[in-house]
Amino acid sequence: MIRNYTGNERRRNMILVGKGTVITRDETKPLIKDGGVVLDGERIVKVGDYETLRSEYPQAELIDAKGQIIMPSLINMHEHIYSAFARGLSINGYNPNGFLDILDGLWWTIDRHLTLEQTRLSAMATYIDSIKNGVTTVFDHHASFGQIKDSLFAIEDAAKEFGVRACLCYEVSDRDGEEKAKASVKENADFIKYAAQQNNDMIKAMMGMHAQFTISDKTFEMCRENMPEGVGAHIHVAEGIEDLHDCLHKYGKRIVNRLMDHDLLGPQTMTAHCIYVNEQEMDLLKATDTMVVHNPESNMGNACGCPPTMRIFQKGILTGLGTDGYTHDMFESYKVANVLHKHSLCDANAAWGEVPAMLFEGNAKMANRYFNIPLGVLKEGAAADVVVVAYDPLTPLTADNINSHMLFGINGAMTQTTICNGKVLMKDRELTVIDEAKAMADCRQAAAELAHSING
Repeated sequence: MIRNYTGNERRRNMILVGKGTVITRDETKPLIKDGGVVLDGERIVKVGDYETLRSEYPQAELIDAKGQIIMPSLINMHEHIYSAFARGLSINGYNPNGFLDILDGLWWTIDRHLTLEQTRLSAMATYIDSIKNGVTTVFDHHASFGQIKDSLFAIEDAAKEFGVRACLCYEVSDRDGEEKAKASVKENADFIKYAAQQNNDMIKAMMGMHAQFTISDKTFEMCRENMPEGVGAHIHVAEGIEDLHDCLHKYGKRIVNRLMDHDLLGPQTMTAHCIYVNEQEMDLLKATDTMVVHNPESNMGNACGCPPTMRIFQKGILTGLGTDGYTHDMFESYKVANVLHKHSLCDANAAWGEVPAMLFEGNAKMANRYFNIPLGVLKEGAAADVVVVAYDPLTPLTADNINSHMLFGINGAMTQTTICNGKVLMKDRELTVIDEAKAMADCRQAAAELAHSING
């Protein structure tokens, strides 16, 4: 069922999240001890000293942070909701010898078997994990070639039920034939049109594409024709060396150049991974202001290689961080990215500044190319997206060492309270928007049914 937000749903009670250390991500006042944040509906109305806020807003409902960390909720710039039921899944005969085997043997096998209801429940499972890890904005890249039509709407329905922000797309591909490629483009086009008609800042849409090696020129042209102004592509780029070799062999050019030739680059387009890109391709990404999403744990897990992310970042390309569905804990991606690039470059100084900038600044800037309300920051007028994290620092916490504390002291499971758009989604580790036990029981049953349908 697809539901529209009503005015009453949009309006939230005034809330004061206080009695904690506020990490604002606002350069003018990055750290406020004994601070608080006042939320009125979808926006923050004031950030400051707790006692002052309490006296100014006595009517506000208090959420007591109990001396813990108050910070902006997190953003995941590249997620695969359809992968939710892969955790622990054993597929008969699956023994991959490379990235293409992983794609066809695992991921494409899953997406070919997903029913519409399993897609919705995959979204339920993902959003539960996201909320419990302090993530309230998710850019998802979906595939369910067994049932394409209405799949994005099923995910969106789950997003509305939970009250999270979502930017959705369907991954267009020719891998299962022309008719399914056309159906995939139509699913994107239908959802793009639908999202544009919503009078809220919670649901957005992109034109999803798998990767150039599964997309013909004809299908690229079809995608481009169905991308209205202000909508870009969300596509995997050079995730595996096989993708690059395919492009060189078939088209005599590198991947980013092929995308350029199809007019798919630009400020609204997001390229995921970018492992096997060279300097000239980076220059193209920079010149077109195209976004890049780094997914370190996925790249390592698939043995795809380490991307030149530090170089991409240093060139001034807008770069963010995602999980690729391997996890929903953005702090985990932060930790993995930090050690990955130090190890790969044999440079102990690598990633110290770049990775937190990607997570806490890049993700917000990227998300705000789609969502209008300022995200990723606690300041007046910004989104009422706030989390409370149970962290009691052993050593002094100052404005200068916030990221070090984040890196070494915090993980997503320490999230106690999660608020999105002024609505409390979780309080004291208890979800408030759904019956978690029932939802998880439904998800477990769906996962078992999916495994049975795959293995027989």
